[in-house]
Amino acid sequence: LNTSLSTPIFRPAVSVGNVGQLAMDLIISTLNMSKIGYFYTDCLVPMVGNNPYATTEGNSTELSINAEVYSLPSRELVALQLRSIFIKYKSKPFCEKLLSWVKSSGCARVIVLSSSHSYQRNDLQLRSTPFRYLLTPSTQKSVQNKIKSLNWEEMEKSRCIPEIDDSEFCIRIPGGGITKTLYDESCSKEIQMAVLLKFVSEGDNIPDALGLVEYLNEWLQILKPLSDDPTVSASRWKIPSSWRLLFGSGLPPALF
Repeated sequence: LNTSLSTPIFRPAVSVGNVGQLAMDLIISTLNMSKIGYFYTDCLVPMVGNNPYATTEGNSTELSINAEVYSLPSRELVALQLRSIFIKYKSKPFCEKLLSWVKSSGCARVIVLSSSHSYQRNDLQLRSTPFRYLLTPSTQKSVQNKIKSLNWEEMEKSRCIPEIDDSEFCIRIPGGGITKTLYDESCSKEIQMAVLLKFVSEGDNIPDALGLVEYLNEWLQILKPLSDDPTVSASRWKIPSSWRLLFGSGLPPALF
C-alpha cells in the first residue's frame, strides 16, 4: 500500500447496530472506491460472499471476504471494510496488527466510525446531540481548530464503574466493540486517530449510518454540500446493491 502523508484510512468498528460498517458501505459505494487488496488476519471469523457493491451482472459474482482494502487515489483516501465479528480473545491482537500496518504504510491518520448504546447515555448526553468525537493527543494539534469550529461535542468521561459512586472517571464506549482499545493503543503509540460515533439502538440502522457519514462529511467534505437541508444531503449517498437483502429476503409465498 503506497500512501502519502496526507492519506487518511477510514475504518469501522464492529459495534452496536453495525453502524460503522454501514457507513463505510456508503462511503465506498458513493465514491466508487476500487478494491486494492485484503487485510489478512486470523482474528476475524472467516466469511466469503458476493460483491457487495455490484453495479452490473458481470461484476456481481466477484467474491468479497471479511477484511478488504479500498482506495480512491484521486482523493488520497483509503478504506478498510470489516464484514465479520472477532474471534474470542483476538480483538486486541487485531488492534496491534492494524496499528502496526498503519504505521508502516505511512498514512496521515486513522478515522474510526463507530457507535455506542443509546440506553447507556447519561443525563447530559440525553439532552444533546447523539454524535460524539474523540481525538488522540497527536491528532489534536492538527485538527482541533477545525473540529472546534464545527461545535462538535467530545465524548465525555464517565465513571469507570458506573455502579460505584466514588469510581474514577474515564472514557467509556459501551457497545463500541474495539473502539476504546484502538483509541487507547493509538494514544500510547502516538498514532493520529479520530473516532466519530453515534449513540444508537439495534434495529433499522440505515438512518444512523446516513447520519454518521453526514457527520464525517461536515469535517472532511467528502461530498460538497449542496444544501443546508440534511435530508437533501443524505440522499446523495449511494446505497450499495447488497442492502437490498439487509433484512433478509422476502417471505416465501409457500407460507400463505
